[in-house]
Amino acid sequence: QVQLVESGGGLVQAGGSLRLSCVASKRTFSSYVMGWFRQAPGKEREFVAAISWSGGTIYYADSVKERFTISRDNAKNTASLQMNSLKPEDTAVYYCAADFIRSQPSRAYGSYEYWGQGTQVTVSS
Repeated sequence: QVQLVESGGGLVQAGGSLRLSCVASKRTFSSYVMGWFRQAPGKEREFVAAISWSGGTIYYADSVKERFTISRDNAKNTASLQMNSLKPEDTAVYYCAADFIRSQPSRAYGSYEYWGQGTQVTVSS
């Protein structure tokens, strides 16, 4: 069993920045693909970014490219999402997720076996 705990959400004005962190409980964190998803009220959960275990492969949703950066520190069992130039439409609950089956990142919600509890990000206009 893997536990994921997100932090770093909050309220920020449009154009501002936030950094989300996700700490995993397992020592084998370095073998997991890590992803970030978000869900706005009344909408389905959507892919934001994902990173391979080595950090060598990274994918972003088109809506966050050039603004968000995903990274990981395997020594600290931590994955991060740096969010810059935030927009009101980025408002959502953000979830980190872990996939220990695949070696390459997936944009598919169903590819991830473990999920954090989510952290709220609110961007005011």
